[in-house]
Amino acid sequence: MLIDRSAEVNIATKYQTTALFAAANASCCFSSVEDGLSHMKYRLLFLWLIALSIGKLPSANAWQAPILLDDFESYGEGTLPVKWNAQLNSKLVPLTKEFFDDNEWFYIEKEGGRTFVRAFSRGESVHIAKENGDGYDWRLSQNPIISWDWRANVLPDGGREDKDHLNDSGAGVYVMFSLEGLLIKRPQAIKYVYSSSLPEGTVVTYGKLKVIVASSKLDGMGIWKTVTRDLVADYKKVFGEDPPDKPLFIRLWSDSNNTKSQSSADFDNIMLLAR
Repeated sequence: MLIDRSAEVNIATKYQTTALFAAANASCCFSSVEDGLSHMKYRLLFLWLIALSIGKLPSANAWQAPILLDDFESYGEGTLPVKWNAQLNSKLVPLTKEFFDDNEWFYIEKEGGRTFVRAFSRGESVHIAKENGDGYDWRLSQNPIISWDWRANVLPDGGREDKDHLNDSGAGVYVMFSLEGLLIKRPQAIKYVYSSSLPEGTVVTYGKLKVIVASSKLDGMGIWKTVTRDLVADYKKVFGEDPPDKPLFIRLWSDSNNTKSQSSADFDNIMLLAR
């Protein structure tokens, strides 16, 4: 479910003069984006200044802080995103260069003042994950909204999430909610994808995995897009029940193994937000 942010826009419009004045007075304390302050931090600063300017900063008990999972600003160009993990024998393990080769990798890139992680695959499936509890404590009752920026550079030629033999997604954000089953544990998860072929809003079912097309090549590619989803609403829609309060992990994904083609996508500013 997409989130309607019109109320925030109305507030920002009404009080933009006061907020901008406050931002100008604060400029001595903050450097430019090019000097290392991320786009996401600027967004948070802007909203904070709006609230400050109208005397509407909420109390600590009334306001749930956003969780910045990663904006990739702490990494050097060409390095591994080591705050994330690889998967080995169904377990999450520290990420090292041994998990990647010329046909599949995640590395940090810098461009136009932005630092982000780039995923690449050539006839392969590549992914990294961050477990709940590894540097963050996430409960849907507090932070039910997930937001991220992504950019599709190359999408798998002919990829279609609704055809098993063509099921490749150039970019995916995968939320694992639980493992179900007595003997064989199967993940109950939602995978948000940037599709080569399917329109935005399409939902595809593979057992306990629900694939939701959050962006589509049909609407363009090659530019940064911000995606904001209500995980609780999406879970109820596709599974017909309330989700577990504590998801297991978040995974970033790119694959081109079924189409035997290539994929390249960028990810940035991954956040968990309150309503």
